[in-house]
Amino acid sequence: MRLRVLLSLMRASIHSQMQYRASFVLYSLGNFSAVAVEVLGLWGLFARFGNLPGWSLAQVAVLYGMVHMAFALAEAAGRGFDQFASVVRAGDFDRFLLRPHPTALLLAGQTFELSRIGRLVAGLIGLLWGASHAGVHWDALKVTTLIGAILGGALIFYGVLVMQATLCFFTVESLEIVNALTYGGIMAAELPLTIYPKWIRLLFTFVVPIACMNYLPASVIFGHPSASPWLALLGPVVGVGFLTVALQLWKRGERQYRSTGS
Repeated sequence: MRLRVLLSLMRASIHSQMQYRASFVLYSLGNFSAVAVEVLGLWGLFARFGNLPGWSLAQVAVLYGMVHMAFALAEAAGRGFDQFASVVRAGDFDRFLLRPHPTALLLAGQTFELSRIGRLVAGLIGLLWGASHAGVHWDALKVTTLIGAILGGALIFYGVLVMQATLCFFTVESLEIVNALTYGGIMAAELPLTIYPKWIRLLFTFVVPIACMNYLPASVIFGHPSASPWLALLGPVVGVGFLTVALQLWKRGERQYRSTGS
């Protein structure tokens, strides 16, 4: 029942976006171009300063593609949570509370940003180029690891968006700290975590576990001798766990909501 409601809401959102196809194409190209320009910047850094210790440009391109594909999926499906501050500020969340479905479900289906396909395609191109030039020899384990890492990463980023929305039950201002975890997490995951100070590695491993959908699964994809096959399951398991925690926090935050007029 709930899945049917969610799919109906998402279908209505996609249908409304397709009424303005020129706008959809331009937004998609804008998302694609933004990622493509960043890739060119990354290439410029490697061309100027050379490879990172133990990492070539092609290997970093794989990391880059994985994180942007994961974030594209999360941003497309979680746009309602990303825009939740304006919903609370306008008093529209009161209408959600009157409906006979969980508010998180309604918010999840409110907006499905199909234009994020531009970021998804750009990430896929970077990943395919990097894998081909890094000499990755694909097998069932590596393909499973890659798919699990991307899906797990999407769940992790989605969970961060849910947590960002949860803060709006207490304040609709000063949410830059959450942006530091979303967009800052993307920038951190574009490069191997080994280049960062210890506190950043700990932050993006145990607090916002981006390393579990990028750096650690990549060790399996690149055939690192110490990589365990169990890392193939790490992304989805951690992603589901992180999103579950985020939704529990959402329920607690929702109980603190006292309406816009109160």
